Amino acid sequence: AIDLEDAVRADNKMAARDAIAAAALNWQNVIIRINPVETVHFEFDMSLLRSVPVRMVMVPKAESSDMISRVDRSLDKKCALLPQIETVKSLFALKDVLQAERVDRVAFGIWISRLIWEQIDKDALLLARSQIVLHSRYADKPPPIDSVTAECHDTDPVSAEAKEAKNLGFGGKLIIHPAQELPVKRGFAPSPADIVWAGSVGQIVEKCGSGALAADGSMTDRPVEIRARHIIERAGTIS
Repeated sequence: AIDLEDAVRADNKMAARDAIAAAALNWQNVIIRINPVETVHFEFDMSLLRSVPVRMVMVPKAESSDMISRVDRSLDKKCALLPQIETVKSLFALKDVLQAERVDRVAFGIWISRLIWEQIDKDALLLARSQIVLHSRYADKPPPIDSVTAECHDTDPVSAEAKEAKNLGFGGKLIIHPAQELPVKRGFAPSPADIVWAGSVGQIVEKCGSGALAADGSMTDRPVEIRARHIIERAGTIS
């Protein structure tokens, strides 16, 4: 993702937009993170995005479906939207945000913790993160994306947080440094044991067909088949 919000100082934002417009980007792999709709920078961002073949836009501090609709209307093109749940208001508006037009999925924003308490243990955010996962599933959206890990030189924290996010039901994680890419991929990758298990389930289904079956001392049914297929697909994608 290319960030036009937090990563760019106010006096450098126009130069950042000009650089994006002039760059030879592979737009199939580019997400642009815009400035919030209530800022003076929003309309300038929209003017840029209307001039380039952007396919996905990250919307920070998404606090209502009206806010998402405003972004959609301003783009004047079919473009997937990735709202970030970064504030308390965002969290309470999660259901409406997920149902808004063009929303592909949502991403969790760690800034929500700083807006609730000055200092917070990350475990206190488990409820908020679980709600994001559950609401996404209820809205039939892809698994949400977890927030960034601030520490970028020591990869142990991002590795641990990636594994934790995977176990909570997130489908990916935002990163802020190239050194974080491999630890995050490994964190979300299925374990060797999971891959072996998924392969055995596939063999059982291929041999005996779908449905509730007893094999190797455990039951195999439709939900188990789906989980096994997802594991195999994720293993192939990450490898």
